[in-house]
Amino acid sequence: MNKSPEKFAPNNRTLFLSIKEKKDLSKKLIKIKNKAAEQEIKNKIINQNLFNTIDFLPDKFIDLLFVDPPYNLNKKFNSNSFKEIDLNDYEVWFDSWFNKLIQKLKQNASVYICGDWNSSPALFNIAQKYLIIRNRITWEREKGRGAKSNWKNCSEDIWYCTKSNNYTFNVDDVKIKRKVLAPYKDKNGLPKDWVNSGDNTFRITFPSNLWTDITIPFWSMPENTDHPTQKPEKLLAKIILASTNKGDFVFDPFLGSGTTAVVSKKLGRNFSGIEIDKDFCCIAQKRIELAEKNKSIQGYYNNVFWERNTLSEINRKVK
Repeated sequence: MNKSPEKFAPNNRTLFLSIKEKKDLSKKLIKIKNKAAEQEIKNKIINQNLFNTIDFLPDKFIDLLFVDPPYNLNKKFNSNSFKEIDLNDYEVWFDSWFNKLIQKLKQNASVYICGDWNSSPALFNIAQKYLIIRNRITWEREKGRGAKSNWKNCSEDIWYCTKSNNYTFNVDDVKIKRKVLAPYKDKNGLPKDWVNSGDNTFRITFPSNLWTDITIPFWSMPENTDHPTQKPEKLLAKIILASTNKGDFVFDPFLGSGTTAVVSKKLGRNFSGIEIDKDFCCIAQKRIELAEKNKSIQGYYNNVFWERNTLSEINRKVK
């Protein structure tokens, strides 16, 4: 985790920490050993084991809960690892802590739960016990290894749930700007449902539950870290903009390298999260501090989400 930029390729923008940075950033992390008030954890990273922390969290403080647990796979997360278990046992494990988080939700809260094709059914079974399941988002991971005897696995699910029928969904904040491949004109020769912008034509469309416009962080992107399952900032931006308003509280019990907190910061929301690994906590803290100076989110410009690989220099001049 402590790397020197000299070891990177010239265009590698992966975020790294020096030994001194890790020491300084670790001082800003918190631990809670007793029942905490909302103000104690607001805009803070909790460096603890979730299972030793969850009972000390405030009640009814969460507007948006983003849950990205270890999938039921053999996976190493820096100093920690998760071993694949029987799917029924995975369901029991998930329920053992998820039911406690339900007590932390406001009545109008929204919840998003991430999983792969294998763990997704177990997550659905538990979520429906406590929440209203409103949709399943499937998003494309364009990276991934091919398989010789199976279909390549390049998608993940996100279960979208709410605590009640009173919830936030800002549809106008998450519309997508798409290229028009077959532009249609009305009888007066004017664009119909699209805009002509010189060399580019586009339309603003309503968001669907199939997301193919997400780019996985990689070495040339400044948001990239060494975390093995880092979620893209654009993905979190969609969720946060849709299901919260400015000043709302976003919580992530498996914070990892901090994407949920970083995007919350960039979009004017309050946040907190739990992460057991100190190195990842420090990476998250550094990203949060960088977000104070740079609030840009790749693929999100001028309050619109752009389809992947369609935002050219001409688009930027037009907007």
